[in-house]
Amino acid sequence: MKRGDPEPGARLDVGPPVDEVAPNGERYLVRSVARALQLLELVSDAAADGLSLSDLSRSLSMSKSATFSLVRTLSTRGYLRESEPGPRYLLGLALMRLGDTVAHQLPLGELCRPILVSLTEQTHMTSRAAVADSGYPVFIERVDGPGSVRFHTPLGRRESPHASAAGKAILATMSADEVHRLVTTTGLAARTRHTITEESRLHTDLEQTRRRGYALDDEEDAEGVFCVGAAFYDHAGRCAGALSSTGIKLDLPAWRVEELGRTLREHSDRLTALLGGRPPTSLAPTAPAEQP
Repeated sequence: MKRGDPEPGARLDVGPPVDEVAPNGERYLVRSVARALQLLELVSDAAADGLSLSDLSRSLSMSKSATFSLVRTLSTRGYLRESEPGPRYLLGLALMRLGDTVAHQLPLGELCRPILVSLTEQTHMTSRAAVADSGYPVFIERVDGPGSVRFHTPLGRRESPHASAAGKAILATMSADEVHRLVTTTGLAARTRHTITEESRLHTDLEQTRRRGYALDDEEDAEGVFCVGAAFYDHAGRCAGALSSTGIKLDLPAWRVEELGRTLREHSDRLTALLGGRPPTSLAPTAPAEQP
């Protein structure tokens, strides 16, 4: 008998039958399935060493025997795995296969578009979504703002990471050494007279981006154009890209810039949630490592 198994002869409290419905009026919500999914979410949110049977039983407010039945079922199907000592339970490799399938079945552009529509409706600016490609922003979707002004923003092309709001939002999620290596490769070409062309200034700007939660492009990529951007994250907490809103440069008061930043952050967080992701607990350090 494996550790954690119920005693021989013990009655297994397997909970309600699989066809029992929830008591909250949702006729086809199966409680036992909901409990199994809740168990997986608990393990997903746990520390790296997983959770014990007692931990799961307590969190689910279920008996150990009923919890063990769920654990054994999920383990048999590859959705959980055991670690020693304990045993303790971790997510299984079957979930990796399902996650990979979901990534291919849900193109990011399709997920982004309704969020970009909402973003444009709220900001009255052109909204774009970019994926992170080795630190570069590559825009994959766009929703134009109202009015006659249209920005020439081709999709599918790498753009300068240091001169755009989306690019700086992505850079702000990277370590100082990673930023330094990228800058060494790309350089800091001046797009306008406002572009940051010194690495020390870029690091300072990225620190401000981390504190605010959003990046600014104040005529740095194109004269007369203002842009706000915020990063979104995948299921592993990695930066997957950034959303941005672009408009004509105006004398915006500080409160309006902060309002735009909060709106970008809220919409990027919505996309993160759709991707099954969550932002990291802390962003990358800002001070670059001393170079030899």
